[in-house]
Amino acid sequence: MIVQHVDMIALTTHGQGFVDVTGEIAHWLAARTDGDGLVTLFLRHTSASLTIQENADPDVLRDLADTLDRLAPRDLPYLHSSEGPDDMPAHIRTMLTATSLAVPVKAGRMMLGTWQAIYLVEHRDRPHRREIALHFIGEARRR
Repeated sequence: MIVQHVDMIALTTHGQGFVDVTGEIAHWLAARTDGDGLVTLFLRHTSASLTIQENADPDVLRDLADTLDRLAPRDLPYLHSSEGPDDMPAHIRTMLTATSLAVPVKAGRMMLGTWQAIYLVEHRDRPHRREIALHFIGEARRR
């Protein structure tokens, strides 16, 4: 039988950077199924994003952050600046990355690669409360 589970998780970031949310997503998923299907994640914000990236070498995340800084620098004269100098660059960085991801699920576990993790990428300087909508569709929990 096909089932769907929809929920929301909220996280508080510490300002600009990468937050590994793999464990929270895996925990949510394990409580709902041990079957096969697809989990979709959707970030409900325009100045943060989601990505799947390497989880072994922290230099990868530093290099990604440095690249985003070069692609959307804070010191350009943006028209949209009412929320501070980090806001418009945050919108650009979100546009360059993603606000949704879909991950296959097998036996209740995400089929991420060995070195992959799911990150919420905070593009603003100060802490924010961020919400991720989760949707699993797939097999019902086997009893």
